Amino acid sequence: MNCYIHAERAAAAYCRTCGKGLCPECQRAAQGTIFCPEHAPAAPAAPPAPVPGASPALAFLLGLIPGVGAIYNGQYVKGLIHVVILGVLISIISSGAAGGLEPLFGLLIALWFFYMAFEAYHTAAKRQRGEPVDEFSSLFPVSTSRPGFPAGPIVLIALGVVFLMNNLGLIEMREILRYWPVFLIALGAYMLYTRLAGERREQARWGDDRQSFHGERESP
Repeated sequence: MNCYIHAERAAAAYCRTCGKGLCPECQRAAQGTIFCPEHAPAAPAAPPAPVPGASPALAFLLGLIPGVGAIYNGQYVKGLIHVVILGVLISIISSGAAGGLEPLFGLLIALWFFYMAFEAYHTAAKRQRGEPVDEFSSLFPVSTSRPGFPAGPIVLIALGVVFLMNNLGLIEMREILRYWPVFLIALGAYMLYTRLAGERREQARWGDDRQSFHGERESP
């Protein structure tokens, strides 16, 4: 078999994606295997340079002030969102809309203060190491480009529906809170699922690399 671009030359390897023959000039090595020019992965962008001035400790202290920790890390929109969420929680208690759940919302307010601080610390540490940080970088992955089950958005939607029904008098929150261990079961099942799915992806990738390696060795 000859090279699909230079027909007069014998193929020395084959594209992992399309199987076309490639002469040494047309081979594109990437990810430990060979691709043709059409299917070669794009070269990764250079990682951002570390930010020496980013101080995780200072970010943590500023994070205790609503929105300031995010602003310190250059995340102005997220800082505004932090302030709005805190204002909503305080308004729920002060307006009497908690429906008897004032202790729960008080605990949520305290947790939110610590969450903002730890998130600011986490983001500043990533900036200090030179890792990419976008406007909504968080302690938990929120990027929609990653495959997987969108557990975070579904949990938020479910909580919003439950609180709305409680405010409308359609259900009693006290009855639902009796089943809080179900949350732990669901969380454990999701963590187990992601762990097993990750192991299957690694095994599949390892198998593909082995097949590609043997195919390159057997090619003329």
